[in-house]
Amino acid sequence: MKKLLLTALLSAPLLTGCVVAVSDGEVDHGWASDYNNNDWRHTQKMNRDKIAKLVLGTDYSSVVNTFSTPDFSESLEKEGAVYQVLYFATHSKHSDGKTTKDECTPLLFKDGKLVGFGETALKALL
Repeated sequence: MKKLLLTALLSAPLLTGCVVAVSDGEVDHGWASDYNNNDWRHTQKMNRDKIAKLVLGTDYSSVVNTFSTPDFSESLEKEGAVYQVLYFATHSKHSDGKTTKDECTPLLFKDGKLVGFGETALKALL
């Protein structure tokens, strides 16, 4: 009995492991396990409704408070101005629980003010 207990105690550290999470550029909203659920559709519809009501010139902080956390965000400085781009899921192609940028609508801010949204606005910056 003592040998069995000693073997178990000495083997425990060898049985531990670690988990490594790797991001593939997608945001996992936990929908994959329940992708028949309509929550993601509801969220995307709400995002589309909010975007439709946006007014150019709105402060960055006001938009973030309205939408909550974006699915993706980027920022850069160009010609002395600071640009921020927030991406919100609006049109998923798959109900797989992952959101990619091509399933999002970008909101473009210049020096803390909303100056455009959608692919046209983003392409104008580039």
